[in-house]
Amino acid sequence: MSPRQIDPELSAHLIEAAAKLLAEEGPKALSTRRLAAAVGTSTMAVYTRFGGKEDLVRAMVGEGFRLLNQRMTEVGETADCVEDVVALGWAYRRNAQEHRHLYGVMFGGSQLGGFALTDDDRQHGRYTLSILVRAIERCMVGGRFRPGDSQLVAHQMWIALHGLVALELGGYLIDPYNADVCFEAQVCGLLVGAGEDPGEAAMTMKRARERRSDPPGAEGAGPAAPAAEEPGPDGS
Repeated sequence: MSPRQIDPELSAHLIEAAAKLLAEEGPKALSTRRLAAAVGTSTMAVYTRFGGKEDLVRAMVGEGFRLLNQRMTEVGETADCVEDVVALGWAYRRNAQEHRHLYGVMFGGSQLGGFALTDDDRQHGRYTLSILVRAIERCMVGGRFRPGDSQLVAHQMWIALHGLVALELGGYLIDPYNADVCFEAQVCGLLVGAGEDPGEAAMTMKRARERRSDPPGAEGAGPAAPAAEEPGPDGS
């Protein structure tokens, strides 16, 4: 019986273990022997699936963005397009919490040990953005956001949220300005900046908070931020 028949999810386990080794011990720890031992398989099983380190890193990047795309796709579309934008932000952040080691690999950096991502690798990240672009376009067509370049607005939101997530995973956001508080303030500000009415933005954040569901006891999950005092219809 082949290793794949024994464990059909072996490749996924190897990818997660490799990302953890990279994050915690650096690229020198990413040996075939260490990886096989971490998962409880043979070195041959690693070679069979990935060949060398370059293929393994590329597989990690692809898997990371596949999981992100899956999470964002699950958000779906509702009658409230702005609430969908907020829900996509929650999905992005939640995915990073659940796969924090893969998240670091997805965007490259020094931890890759000199391995350079190609534009084909980065294309994985760009296609996930199309879901957010679609939601923003709906907001523009519906008059919730001002008309403009939906791709640019999506990039602005991605940049802002990526920065917040990186700080959160690094442990820099603590009380009273913890990640939940900063997320709500950041996203609400982005909505208003895109053209949403301030009062409507505050109400949308509240509805999105209630719609959000985190698995009980999930790593990195915290309680939703306390509801901020909501401005009146005139934004005051």
